[in-house]
Amino acid sequence: MSTIAKPTTIRIEDDLKSQATAILDSIGLSFNSYVQLATRQLVNQRRIPFDLMAPAEVPNEATYRALVEAEAKALGLIPDDAPAFVRADDMMAFLEGDR
Repeated sequence: MSTIAKPTTIRIEDDLKSQATAILDSIGLSFNSYVQLATRQLVNQRRIPFDLMAPAEVPNEATYRALVEAEAKALGLIPDDAPAFVRADDMMAFLEGDR
């Protein structure tokens, strides 16, 4: 059974399409072919053919600092028993020997 493909218009953000096209080009697949494959899988499987996930969260400043500190400790750049300070006054007291 032969079918004739008819043009279909979809709206997609330019940046999103550029990113997707770059990935697809690297594996030798056109954007149009990908849309056709995804649509065919939707019909064949009768479900969305991939997992839907929320974008990864970007860590806030405190979390980022904790991650950097943990990595530095894991690499041996900071000893595990190194003092840590939240306030400058506490650090100054430590340095002056008041602690």
